[in-house]
Amino acid sequence: MRGKGKLTESNMRDGLRIVEESLLEADVSYSVVQNFMARVSEKAMGTKVITSLNPDQQLLSIVHQELIELLGPEDPQFHLKQKVNVLMLCGLQGSGKTTTCGKLAKLLLSSDIRTMLVAADLQRPAAIDQLHVIGEQVGVPVYSNREEKNPVKLCQDAVKKATDDDIQVVILDTAGRLAIDKELMDQLNRIADKVQVDQVYFVVDGMTGQDAVNSAQAFQDALELDGVIMTKLDGDARGGALLSVKEVTEVPIKFIGTGEHLDYLEPFRPEGMAGRILGHGDVVELARVAQELVDSKEQAEMEENWLKGQFSLDDFKKHLSKLTNPGLMTKMLGLMPGAGQLKEAMQNEDASGDAKRLIGIINSMTPDERKNPKSIDPSRRLRIANGAGVQAHQVNELVKQYDGMKEVMTSMAGLSMRDRMKKMQEMQDGGMLDPSSRMKREKKSTGTRLSPKQKKQLRKKREAEMRKRKRLQRGS
Repeated sequence: MRGKGKLTESNMRDGLRIVEESLLEADVSYSVVQNFMARVSEKAMGTKVITSLNPDQQLLSIVHQELIELLGPEDPQFHLKQKVNVLMLCGLQGSGKTTTCGKLAKLLLSSDIRTMLVAADLQRPAAIDQLHVIGEQVGVPVYSNREEKNPVKLCQDAVKKATDDDIQVVILDTAGRLAIDKELMDQLNRIADKVQVDQVYFVVDGMTGQDAVNSAQAFQDALELDGVIMTKLDGDARGGALLSVKEVTEVPIKFIGTGEHLDYLEPFRPEGMAGRILGHGDVVELARVAQELVDSKEQAEMEENWLKGQFSLDDFKKHLSKLTNPGLMTKMLGLMPGAGQLKEAMQNEDASGDAKRLIGIINSMTPDERKNPKSIDPSRRLRIANGAGVQAHQVNELVKQYDGMKEVMTSMAGLSMRDRMKKMQEMQDGGMLDPSSRMKREKKSTGTRLSPKQKKQLRKKREAEMRKRKRLQRGS
């Protein structure tokens, strides 16, 4: 639609057809798509839109706003009372309930809220063991009783224990099934009734697509849900199931899980998810993740050095060490505006392993070599490679990546978040962030057009440099 003078009924329908196909490909329920497209079409047919000078942006704005309205309202609160609060997690087997229990406990613990996990899934003994491991990792108590066969009695005992121990929040990890059945629903209903559960959260796998609609409807009819937590939104899932579940249940999306790590649970923000679905990224969440990686004091020191043009291999090493957290690189790329293609290209790459290998190479250098990489001659390069257990050419690749990163960091010093995002977009458009060639150097202007004589001299110089490089490689 770019280049069109105005938004007409004809080209609008072409644009909406693409939106509709994209939603269906993202596994949004057909009925949800039809309702959504009807609302978008009605707004897009308005007089103000038809006379717009930017039809592509106007239509995109309408779709974005409708997505926000469909996904809202925003409600990441637990609505806790003064005494013991009981949260029950329910969902099909394999949806990620047990891991989500740990993530919620970690989130509550960060706010100094005393929490206890309850192993109420008596169908799978492994679930009890898994919850104990997670509780130990998070640092919260786990209540279980392998002798008890009645999940209702076990949950009642757990709440009594929590009351005695002055625990404010109890999270029940209930049993799941591979499919909806009456026995499961009856059991969950008895727990909710007898234990007096305060909040019921439906945990759903973001990869299940349209199947999530049926299970969401069944749990909503049986339990009257208070919220939804969608897991596994770190891979290729585009949020289609989330749209469908929200439309069917009409309850708030509380949180989304974006990775297996216990830190990867985000309060749900409709604006952020709508931006991700449309490829605009989520700058607010990106900034939050970045702040967790680098504290304000460290950031201020780095900014001061970058303004002076200072960025050493030791600084490069610090940045690399931040990326050794599994899945962090992919997560941050997914939050960057316009970085969808880059994230997709890196799906099959071991970013964490690459970062560790590069750190090993830097550790094999002397302090002087880290300050002045240009001093690394062929003999030093070979020594560094042997020390790091890599090939000599990989040391060269590291230095090239460092040069590119130095240029990026120093050029972004002093810029606002908006300007940095714009700079990132420009670098991506210019191929500087092409993952197939790692970090590229920014192309500089060559100034005036070269004469044939100057071109010939430049070609001879390149050929001489090529011959010199080949000799150095043979020498290494």
